[in-house]
Amino acid sequence: MLPTARCLFLPLAAAVLLAACGSDEQPAAAPSPDKLQPPEMASGLQARPGWTYSKQAVAAANPLAAKVGQSMLAAGGNALDAAIAAQLVLNLVEPQSSGIGGGAFLLSWKDGELIAWDGRETAPAATTPNLFLDEQGKPLPFMTAVTSGKSVGVPGLLKMLEAAHKTQGKLPWQDLFKPAIQLAKEGFDISQRLHLLLEKDPALRNNPAARAYYYQADGSALPVGYQLKNPAMAAILKQVADKGSDAFYQGTIAKNIVAAVNETSRLSGKMNAADLTNYQPLAREALCGVWQNYRVCGFPPPSSGQLAIMQILGILEQVDNSASHSQETFYTAEGLHQYLAASSLAFADRALYVADPEFVEAPANNWLSLINPAYLQQRASEIGFDFQGIAQAGKPENFESSYVLQPEQPEYGTSHLSVIDAQGNGVAMTSSIEQAFGSRILVDGGTGLAGGFFLNNQLTDFAFQPQDETGKWVANRVEAGKRPRSSMSPTLVFSAHADELVASLGSPGGAAIIHFTAKTLLASLGWQLAPQEAIELPNIANFNSQVSLLETNGFSKIMQAGLGKRAYELQERDLTSGIQMLLVTPKGILGGADPRREGWVAGE
Repeated sequence: MLPTARCLFLPLAAAVLLAACGSDEQPAAAPSPDKLQPPEMASGLQARPGWTYSKQAVAAANPLAAKVGQSMLAAGGNALDAAIAAQLVLNLVEPQSSGIGGGAFLLSWKDGELIAWDGRETAPAATTPNLFLDEQGKPLPFMTAVTSGKSVGVPGLLKMLEAAHKTQGKLPWQDLFKPAIQLAKEGFDISQRLHLLLEKDPALRNNPAARAYYYQADGSALPVGYQLKNPAMAAILKQVADKGSDAFYQGTIAKNIVAAVNETSRLSGKMNAADLTNYQPLAREALCGVWQNYRVCGFPPPSSGQLAIMQILGILEQVDNSASHSQETFYTAEGLHQYLAASSLAFADRALYVADPEFVEAPANNWLSLINPAYLQQRASEIGFDFQGIAQAGKPENFESSYVLQPEQPEYGTSHLSVIDAQGNGVAMTSSIEQAFGSRILVDGGTGLAGGFFLNNQLTDFAFQPQDETGKWVANRVEAGKRPRSSMSPTLVFSAHADELVASLGSPGGAAIIHFTAKTLLASLGWQLAPQEAIELPNIANFNSQVSLLETNGFSKIMQAGLGKRAYELQERDLTSGIQMLLVTPKGILGGADPRREGWVAGE
């Protein structure tokens, strides 16, 4: 059974069943120009037809990873097996986004049991709250911190995957590594996206190992189609396949990681061998709430994603004259205003309250207080006609926080994959090394071979400034052993009154993950669009800041003018989501993958 102690029953909207989701009907005619421009025109995207499979499916950020995941299912594995094998391939073909040098949140549903596997990185034991302050007590420049050993958290991915596999896996552990090991030995073609990111990155060439591996003699990135082999990763993965995660967290590989983090030629970190040896993944209880006719389950803190998504969707249900019930009314100045205002309120609460639950108290001693219907109704009543400036955090159950708001700072990176197998088991996993190429520190695991993996820069997800001028602490400050707050939002959706898996979805994108996932839930389950149509709708974001972001070429000038009349300051930006979604319908599993990146769906 689902962990109902974690499930909040939000007000139900009108019934929205999925009977039409598998139909061949075309979507309604495009709204008028003062509303939404069709996404294939608005964003320059090449619209995809979507995928339909009768038995099982894997959606991942790269075709090779999706196909490897499907091969595990075809070999008799379950959803978790497929996710592990696909993730190991992603480390090779999408090294900028995730890998064994980072962490992940994995939401796994198997045989009626839902577990939230926490493989988030932790701060080394010698870390202090002043980690990112200079000698004058001022925060370091962001990129100075990122490209240093200070930013590297203790990687959690492999230990978490191993713990999940021991509990919920089916195929032998070694079998899950074989495709990635073979790919690392034989090589794969460098994709257009990887080439462009290598070419554009201003810092990666400063790492000697990365420069020698990813660049040509003249400093230009290896070209599209270049067959890239990774002998170091082949050797590392073989060790982990044969000996388990201890091969990574102890011995030569661990020593190599520690030496790279503490390298004194750059700002060094304070990691030691014990930090790696002592790392422990956690099996958490998923945080679930009911929205419309669905039970939406996601990750609890230290992720802020599920709480913020459920706040946004819940506030939109309760706001007066809600415009979120259809695509046509949502993509208007009024609809977008309501969404942006709800987002500001959610991000204000996020900045004050959310951090590692082992270190901070939940408001009113219960994280669900933030998505209590009465509280959301109160927050919805704060939305006026126009932009009202920076929102203040609310006080669920009149709770008085001892913390101070964390100032906004950048978040990046990540990858997402979703799996639904033939038995109805499902996985949603979002993995990350934070920024593209993480800390820009490439390590070979002590193999002495070419290639390797990037170490994360997840510690920059902590607040750089741990206190305000009065001495009040920020909840998400750096502390030894603490997991940094995240926006990763792996999501599994069930029917509200039965333990039937309906959907798996998530996205990369830093703090914007919350917006990408909320938009896709709203469009697919709320408006009954197919996953691919929902994914391709233009993105919008606000992080409780003065400026709201619109996806470049996604919104008409008339619509922007309408928001401008409501005092919004707008900025167009490439909001490069990477949403993957699988949706169970009467006609089979509908798949969607984001054309803004290299997403793909494979299945049977």
